[in-house]
Amino acid sequence: MTSPRCVRPVANLAIASALTMFLGACAGGFNLSPSTPAAPPEMAVEPERPATIRPDEIVGKWGLASYQNPNDRARTEKMALAQCKQPYTIGPGTAGGVVMHLADQATPQELRLKGSASGKNYIGPEGPPGGEQDREVISFDGRVLVTRFVDKDAGTRYGNMVYVRCGPRA
Repeated sequence: MTSPRCVRPVANLAIASALTMFLGACAGGFNLSPSTPAAPPEMAVEPERPATIRPDEIVGKWGLASYQNPNDRARTEKMALAQCKQPYTIGPGTAGGVVMHLADQATPQELRLKGSASGKNYIGPEGPPGGEQDREVISFDGRVLVTRFVDKDAGTRYGNMVYVRCGPRA
């Protein structure tokens, strides 16, 4: 008959052996499944390109409103202009960007203007153009800037953001 003192070291040895096999499998020591699916190819990160809009072109005071339905754009521009009594300020950044709010952020931060291979412009934090925190510039004519957040949820909640310049350009 085996004494209880002898069983414990044998049990510990069995647990240690099983743990070693498990960790070896995790580290690639052996393959537990006969066919491991190949990892999906990584998406190529688009290189950053200069935006066709310069930061100094959008620095200033803006009336701000938004719309969901494209048919409401003209009316929304008038509503944004009426907001110039309490303008939204886009400030110059210290590193060459602009100071604006990200979606759902109370504190503005410096954002970059980024171009893309498709010719679209984006405003967002450092990173490739079209990132989840970016907003796409839908249109800009020097007086009216229309943007939409890339993130689907933020884009749905905020809609197309219309900025109408308050007074002459800065």
